[in-house]
Amino acid sequence: MACYSCGGKSFIEATDFINLRPVGKKIAIGSEKVYTVCQNCGEVVSIKVKNVEKLI
Repeated sequence: MACYSCGGKSFIEATDFINLRPVGKKIAIGSEKVYTVCQNCGEVVSIKVKNVEKLI
């Protein structure tokens, strides 16, 4: 994988805990997001929901 902004190839992962609410549902579900961040320029190249099964 290469950074879309600078072409860098070194990345770190960072996490964040948020409440997500699937479209059409009234209940928010807590889940962790995992960010993949370029160490060279700080561009976030990927965001994933760790427990996607909670949204179903």
